Amino acid sequence: MTPSGSSLLTHLLLQLPLTFSLLHPPPAHVPTLVPHAPTPLARSRFSAYAQLDFTTHCNASCFHRGEQEEQLTEKLAFETLYADGSRTLTTVDVEDDAESGGADPSPWRVKPRRVRRQIYGADGRFNIQGDNFLLDYPFSTAVRISTGCTGVLVSQRHVLTAAHCVHDGKDYVNGARRLRVGFLIPPSINGTKTHFTSAKKPLVHWVRVRRTRVPKGWIQGPQEVSMEFDYALLELRWPHRRPFMRLSVAPSSDDLAGHRIHFSGFDSDRPGQLVYRFCPVEEESNDLIYQHCDARPGASGSGVYGRVWDNNLERWERKVIGIFSGHQWLEIDGENRDYNVAVRITPLKFAQICYWVHGNRLDCVQD
Repeated sequence: MTPSGSSLLTHLLLQLPLTFSLLHPPPAHVPTLVPHAPTPLARSRFSAYAQLDFTTHCNASCFHRGEQEEQLTEKLAFETLYADGSRTLTTVDVEDDAESGGADPSPWRVKPRRVRRQIYGADGRFNIQGDNFLLDYPFSTAVRISTGCTGVLVSQRHVLTAAHCVHDGKDYVNGARRLRVGFLIPPSINGTKTHFTSAKKPLVHWVRVRRTRVPKGWIQGPQEVSMEFDYALLELRWPHRRPFMRLSVAPSSDDLAGHRIHFSGFDSDRPGQLVYRFCPVEEESNDLIYQHCDARPGASGSGVYGRVWDNNLERWERKVIGIFSGHQWLEIDGENRDYNVAVRITPLKFAQICYWVHGNRLDCVQD
């Protein structure tokens, strides 16, 4: 190769990272959430029961609904439940003059009709077994919630889960009185003899929750609206030592590697087992991700993640972009269709959850 040809090749190679990064969207703009001083509330009665099989209905106007900033600000207020049963309400302001609802997803495309079910065709779920998998990232980020749901580790002390696992929209569930988070302990390190390991299910190490935060948009709202706020953050009494998964504003499915989402949970039909699944995104609204990932009750609250391009690292990274909620009937053009649904982490929800985790709004920018 001639010297001039070699220098041209070198120049092109040096430009590749920049060229490749331009093929991916820039990080989403995250508004600033400004909390006010908390207001004390009456103690919870813990009169509700956890509803693990959560289903809602929605029509075309619901699917395409947009809300004014004042309405969003009211719904982004949040309750904090403490271990002693006391509660506070924190109202917030949003400082931002940009669009806060996230990227506008693609318009609705007509899909074949499906009968309501949680398993679509052949069961595409996989049991995660063996120390090499249970303790490996990303499966090690999945934890059990003592009310019968799943959660995902998003910091050294915080677990993201579905709001309906701890609150029915009117009151906290009975199990939230002494809420706990369970960490799987594989058979080989829980005292089980080696030749019995393959038949032994993992044990669970339970840790108490210090406080729980639920967005006001979930509380006392119609379910077809409140499903968009079906998320809660649990703060552990003590930090854990396992890897956690970082949060990200949910990009359009076109910007996910393989257009796929993934999540692992504790499905009720496979007791004691961690179950993994993945599938393509079928549709998305401003606040929800519609998909046909096979799931059963107990998987609610699972952290839905995808491979998101990280411009700083210049590589694809697994990040939590949603929370698995349940099922939704969609009535579009007179036709009913059923989907499994996850709550999208929009820029405003990212700002809120990030504030819950860090307690400092200045740390909450999309990276």
